[in-house]
Amino acid sequence: MTLFLNVYGVIWIALTACSTTGREIPGQNVVSVAPIEVPDESMYPRFAEPIPNVTVTVGRDALLACVVDNLRGFKVAWVRMDTQTILSIHHNIITQNPRISLSYNDHRSWYLHIKDVHEVDRGWYMCQVNTDPMRSRKGYLQVVVPPSIIDNMTSTDMVVREGADVTMVCRASGYPEPYVMWRREDGQDFNYNGESVSVVDGETLTITKVSRLHMGAYLCIASNGVPPSISKRIMLMVQFPPMLSIPNQLEGAYLGQDVTLECHTEAYPSSINYWTTDRGDMIISEMEIVGGKYEAIPVDSGYNKFMMLKIRNITKEDFGFYKCIAKNSLGETDGIIKLDEIPAPPSAFTTTQKPILDNQTIRKKGQLVQTNEAISSTFQGEVFDGQIRDFGM
Repeated sequence: MTLFLNVYGVIWIALTACSTTGREIPGQNVVSVAPIEVPDESMYPRFAEPIPNVTVTVGRDALLACVVDNLRGFKVAWVRMDTQTILSIHHNIITQNPRISLSYNDHRSWYLHIKDVHEVDRGWYMCQVNTDPMRSRKGYLQVVVPPSIIDNMTSTDMVVREGADVTMVCRASGYPEPYVMWRREDGQDFNYNGESVSVVDGETLTITKVSRLHMGAYLCIASNGVPPSISKRIMLMVQFPPMLSIPNQLEGAYLGQDVTLECHTEAYPSSINYWTTDRGDMIISEMEIVGGKYEAIPVDSGYNKFMMLKIRNITKEDFGFYKCIAKNSLGETDGIIKLDEIPAPPSAFTTTQKPILDNQTIRKKGQLVQTNEAISSTFQGEVFDGQIRDFGM
């Protein structure tokens, strides 16, 4: 067998004999032969081209090519440089690694195959020819790994109280080291410590004094140039007691008209909403009953709820105060709407439809009262005494 010397001075050995000119080492199934000396330099083998560096994704197959001209009777070997491991000698595979194989073409091109590449395969590989001195070329096998989220080191869905600080963490692995960023799933900008941003870089997302506006799904996205990028969805829920606003605290209607009262609430956890009369009686929706007096229409939109109470065929008994109430586990609030009588327009004698009141103009005791501005309740259920007194109560 031929003796190969690498740059580290390591003597290569093989498990099979490749030449009959060698001498056997007692007690071992190996044969070693001194390098072949050729007096004429032109007779030496020469590398036709460099060994290209190869980049391959983990789990794929890699191919390293060594092209030698004028090889003649010399022999080619592949060596893993960092571990000084002999992989092949000429036509023979030396390593015990079953993922490594060898192919060659016309005694000139020698290919080292690595199947199902692992990260441990990353490194320098050398192609050697047993001249004296030894000649070699080396190439680098770069093994890249697409990013992945480390679940046990990454935050899960979170529930926090409004006004608290919240930190979400996202850990990722891969090679090269992944770049991590955060954004809202809906793509909207959000307030990040006083600035409106669409993306936050880094593994940690810390929001101080979180508000209900921060509520939603966030995506932690990891990428390193090796497809595919990966993301994890983390839901941020912000708890707060109910809050309530009333677009119009004063509504006007004439006898026989239908009118709709409206109340807006915000709460998380979701609130229980209902209406009561000024006597404190809960109003039961009769929407299933044909010609029913009341119809309560709830409309949910995230932590927002729109409470609408439709009162049909107004009578004298329907005028007064109506209260909308919202409750959840963190608190309760209410707001009051006054329904007052207004003179019927002439068209009311021919139709029972509610006329359009431009600019929310309500006629009261011969005067026009403008209610363009949406009036918010005090969130504590206070009766708006001053406003009520203005209407002669």
